[in-house]
Amino acid sequence: MFSSDLVKKFNNLPTPFYYYDLDILKNNLKSLSNSLRSNNKVHFSVKSNTNKRILEIVKSFNLGIDAVSYNEIKHCLDQGFESKDIVFAGVGKTDEEIKEAIENDIAYFNVESFQELDVINQLSKKQSKLTEVSIRINPNIFSETNKKIQTGSKDDKFGVQLEDISKFSDYDKLSNINISGIHFHIGSQILNLSPFEKLCKITNETISYLAENGVTIKNINVGGGLGIDYMDPVNNLKSNFKDFIHLFNSKIKFKNNQSIHFELGRSIVGQCGFLISKILYTKKSYNKNFIVLDSGMNNLIRPALYNSKHKISNISSSSNKIEAYDIVGPICESTDTFAKDYEMVESKRGDFVVIYSCGAYAESMSSNYNLRDNIKSYYSDTI
Repeated sequence: MFSSDLVKKFNNLPTPFYYYDLDILKNNLKSLSNSLRSNNKVHFSVKSNTNKRILEIVKSFNLGIDAVSYNEIKHCLDQGFESKDIVFAGVGKTDEEIKEAIENDIAYFNVESFQELDVINQLSKKQSKLTEVSIRINPNIFSETNKKIQTGSKDDKFGVQLEDISKFSDYDKLSNINISGIHFHIGSQILNLSPFEKLCKITNETISYLAENGVTIKNINVGGGLGIDYMDPVNNLKSNFKDFIHLFNSKIKFKNNQSIHFELGRSIVGQCGFLISKILYTKKSYNKNFIVLDSGMNNLIRPALYNSKHKISNISSSSNKIEAYDIVGPICESTDTFAKDYEMVESKRGDFVVIYSCGAYAESMSSNYNLRDNIKSYYSDTI
């Protein structure tokens, strides 16, 4: 993956930087497209990666957008996405954000509370518009993922509780909204399909209940959550879209006029991005070997925030000797640590180190902490 010729090209670039292999992205998108039926619609979760080059390729595969702020909506409109392909989610939309989204005629809102429904109705009335909405339901499903990225259990802030769906018919009578869908999202980085099977069962029960009570829906949005392989990314560059999409298409009892919507991010872009760093220093302290990189938690916060694990490799060293290292960054925080006791080839100052699976929630979650500069992105077709 990182040939000697490519590593030589890295010598001409200021580190650290994000490197995107666009062929990996395109191949993954082709795999996704081949898994879809005509009544399926995928909205790319733009919070996972807002990079303009990435969005350009995502758009070329006719994906829509799942946005969680108006700034994300505006960013995607500026990149050429059509408002009719954008859905707006998020538990805390401001009045100003809602106004702007209504004005831009987005596809629909994923609404997180009945109070939000009232607000959208009032603001739509002021613009003399009928706004399409989907109600996000919290199905109370344990999604077998990191607690910090679980979003569909009773302790999570998202959606309305399942027991409150009886209220839908009352709110469907509001004059300036049309409840045209239901929305779920049970978590992120889920590798076992069994939680999604439970979601299919609850989805069918919800659709049936609403139909019996006079609420007809056309959009069934099951969210996303499909995970990627962080431990062995080289041999698992493509996500398992085939089984994931097939599960919902085969289990959900939808009618001919209904469509299934997916909100996928990490599974699309996760494996196409890499964080390329140089070793600033190596040192030994109290029987521990340290590698200090020039990249830090400001460039990749996932290990500090979620205790997440990434594959890390030295792509410069020709040594066969293996050492255990604590691999850390330059930020003045003890949590600025990418890995502890990580086995890697013997390393020295100036070596290139790559952190894999940085296509999602790396660049988009980066910061200027310690007043460090934003780092650049480079691409496989232009480097």
